[in-house]
Amino acid sequence: MDRYYIYGVNFKDNGKIYNFKSKIRCPINVTVITETEKGLQFGKVVSYLGNDSKNIDELKSIIRISTKKDYEEHLKNLRDADLALKQCRGLVKELNLDMKMINANFTFDRKQLIFNFLADERIDFRELARKLAAIYRTRIELRQIGARDKAREVGGVGICGEKICCANFLNHIDSVSMNMAKNQGLALNPSKINGLCGRLLCCLTYEDEEYLRCSEGLPSIGETVTTEKGEGQVINVDTLNRTYKVLVNNEKVEIHAGDEDGSEE
Repeated sequence: MDRYYIYGVNFKDNGKIYNFKSKIRCPINVTVITETEKGLQFGKVVSYLGNDSKNIDELKSIIRISTKKDYEEHLKNLRDADLALKQCRGLVKELNLDMKMINANFTFDRKQLIFNFLADERIDFRELARKLAAIYRTRIELRQIGARDKAREVGGVGICGEKICCANFLNHIDSVSMNMAKNQGLALNPSKINGLCGRLLCCLTYEDEEYLRCSEGLPSIGETVTTEKGEGQVINVDTLNRTYKVLVNNEKVEIHAGDEDGSEE
């Protein structure tokens, strides 16, 4: 059986990290040519993950450590992609298409030129694709992306001070609901619960299951409950500690879920 080493590779600074297998040792920060579903790509090794992986057969391969010629070709691809983006924006205006072009990228082998764009509705871009294919004589892919996808492409730093999750490690973006923020007792302030994309934070999904489990049997804020000290209104709920406070005759009584009586403050 062939021996492989597993490395994390990204294709742009602070971009998402993808795992690849390699038969050769690759130093951290060395640039490499990798095999991907879209063709060959130029990337940088950012981490070593060992030589044992259950899904190693599913991983694409690092073809080789890049050469000086590879690096020069990569720089040319970046320059040409930037020119292609400007050309595409001109064609979009000429064809009067309601779409905003975000970026353009050549695969390393230039077998594909990929454009990402934003649009409020579905766009018939067949004429645009034909014109681009005639100019660049390669396969053209036009990808309509959403606000979350744009954040993944552009990257950035979240309110936590870390790289945004979608551009760092998330392979799939789960649906996020306002109920998740409510379940976690967060203030429904867009500046606190929205990410750079303007949508709800992806990390709200990480602990939602645990919050739901801990909230079982707890009353809601504003609910009237009966305690050993009398009837009162719930004014605060600490879900993870499974405690809540009840205002009884102007006194705050803390109740632990399952307790029959509480302690006064």
